[in-house]
Amino acid sequence: MEVRRMKVKVCLVGEAAVGKTSLIRRFVLDNFDDKYIQTLGTKVSKKELTAGSIDPSGSMKIDMTIWDIMGQKGFRELLKEAYFYGAKGILAVCDSTRKKTLEDLDDWIEGVYSVTGKIPIEFLANKVDLKDQVQITEDDMVQAAKAYDSPFHFTSAKTGVSVELAFQSLAERIAKERFTHKLVPEE
Repeated sequence: MEVRRMKVKVCLVGEAAVGKTSLIRRFVLDNFDDKYIQTLGTKVSKKELTAGSIDPSGSMKIDMTIWDIMGQKGFRELLKEAYFYGAKGILAVCDSTRKKTLEDLDDWIEGVYSVTGKIPIEFLANKVDLKDQVQITEDDMVQAAKAYDSPFHFTSAKTGVSVELAFQSLAERIAKERFTHKLVPEE
């Protein structure tokens, strides 16, 4: 059985302190550090995933390059071309304990779309381990994700809940989109 490979660039977007870096650390290294260290500029991580039923000729290995960006708006505007260029998917991250961080995702997504066009998005409401502080409901997430025809996940970088699932889901959607586009002859 043939194994196809593809490389994809994925960007995490969202306000400062929503847990983007912690989500990447949980996904790539399977660990968590609760000391907050602000991301300065960008940080790039890599991980290989396998997408099963995308290609009928066999499984597909996906080399995911994951870009983490500083959450300040001014920085986003300054470097958005370089940061978002070539991205094939987005993890739009909000902090489930701060409703405003969900509302702010529209600006982030529009910033990405202005560079990449429409690409797959997964919405993540992070920090669900802080149950007594959660402000974002499932209805809130349904509304936000529906506007972009995207799935959503409630995640916790601390406990690992749904982190792997979110990255895997995005990888499979990117692979499926790329594979089905290759089947359609270009005009």
